[in-house]
Amino acid sequence: MLQPQTQSAAYWTTNLKVTRADIEALFAHFLETEQPLTTREVALFFIKRRLTAEFEQFRKQLANVTLFQPAKHYEVGQELIFPALNFASGKVVGIREGHNPEHGQFNVIEVAFGEKRREFAADLRTPHPLNEVTHDLNALLNAVQPSPEAIFEQYGESIVEALEARLVDEPEAVYMGGYWFVRSLLVEASVAHLHLAEAVLDLREGGPASAEELLPDLDFAPELPTPLRAFSLNVALSQDERFDNVGADGDVRWFLRRLEPPEVQQIPPRLEYQPISHDERLLTPELREFEIELGDEFSDLPPLPKPPREVHIRLIYPHRRMGTLPMNIYLESMLPPATETQRLLITLIDGQTEERFSAWVVREGRYLCGLNDFYRRHKLPIGAHLTFRATEHPSQFVIDFKAHRPRTEYIRLAIPSGGRLRFENFKRSIGAEYDELMILGAEDIDGVDEVWSITRSRRRSLSDILSDLLPELARLMPQQTVHAKTLYSAVNIMRRCPPAPIFATLSARPEFEPVGNGYWRMAPGSAQN
Repeated sequence: MLQPQTQSAAYWTTNLKVTRADIEALFAHFLETEQPLTTREVALFFIKRRLTAEFEQFRKQLANVTLFQPAKHYEVGQELIFPALNFASGKVVGIREGHNPEHGQFNVIEVAFGEKRREFAADLRTPHPLNEVTHDLNALLNAVQPSPEAIFEQYGESIVEALEARLVDEPEAVYMGGYWFVRSLLVEASVAHLHLAEAVLDLREGGPASAEELLPDLDFAPELPTPLRAFSLNVALSQDERFDNVGADGDVRWFLRRLEPPEVQQIPPRLEYQPISHDERLLTPELREFEIELGDEFSDLPPLPKPPREVHIRLIYPHRRMGTLPMNIYLESMLPPATETQRLLITLIDGQTEERFSAWVVREGRYLCGLNDFYRRHKLPIGAHLTFRATEHPSQFVIDFKAHRPRTEYIRLAIPSGGRLRFENFKRSIGAEYDELMILGAEDIDGVDEVWSITRSRRRSLSDILSDLLPELARLMPQQTVHAKTLYSAVNIMRRCPPAPIFATLSARPEFEPVGNGYWRMAPGSAQN
């Protein structure tokens, strides 16, 4: 019996080894076609090569063997192959006359399959389905051989992992922008070509532009195939610090690094979180629910089974101030993969006006920047409910909020005073849905910035900040209490901090007392600054 190894799961998973011959065959393909291949295309090439090799091995084994069909005559000692039995091979060891009035005169052959024996009709003159099967061995083998696409669909992840692990160690293999190629075929870009590329991007206000868009202005090996020229240019630009790849995997796009926004080149101090040691066990189930609800980008959030199509965000002061959007693990999972860059340029669509604008994904800072105009145009308050929604295009997203007719409402306004914050209730016109527990206002931006700077320079502790904020906010409430979410929103005016350290500090310090339903007050007799 023929047992195709390529049809077993172990062949493509636990037993899979990429050999030197596989790599040489791939490089030969590159030399012949002068075309880079995606990782998927490399995997399909590898699978097809393995299937073809096994096919050829079987074809040679079966070249001198007779395919069984009931209409044929056979002799004792003859070797037969049975396609209907998964190409099992057997030897004819006996022949006798058959007895069945429906079929007339025919013979029955006895075939030995190792120690097992079976009987089959031969010299059969009546129609039989097996007589309709083609005599072409190649056609029969092709019919039972799976397609490379089917193999990739089932085992693609393990195949890609094995191939990438092998290719990474190959000095001649080059990976760029989701494509593989061989180093010896790269077209060398001169200093002049790189200067020209910089000039072209300068005229485009920094970019972005793909290699294909840059090529017409560079006179870069015009006689060679465009895919080879584009890949070679991408490799050259990736090795020059002036150029930054801001595209997703498979969509390399270049931008001049010196013309990128300041928030892209360096994480604003306002958005930096210096980890604070705290005991997670101090968070009650209720506080943990608040933490998950707030969805802070520095929080340890539970994973989702698959990337969402929509993420809801509560806007806090640091992001409103810097024109950024927090990127927690849920929002990040919606973005297109970009394994070769920490910065990604995407398109946002204003859900209210359908206006499109560019936004930068800064992965190391866990934020998106470029939303200043969006926030100002719609006069969004701290605590506003935002929605980040996917579209059919992987690099385009809708940023939206629930708008309503502007109405005058009381909000807590942060007022800088002596390096600290006071709060007073003032009427302000609000035209967007918001979290009532988190909404705050700040109009003296320079003064608030000074409070933030003083807090940072003095390295004020969370307990010290909370001892200031809790009584100050509590005096605006009839019950003299403040919700944990309100404190989270207020603390982040003075320093960047996710909910867990704030909630843990509230739970750990005796001067803070819980009164139920997420509300806190200063413990009786505690000192208040």
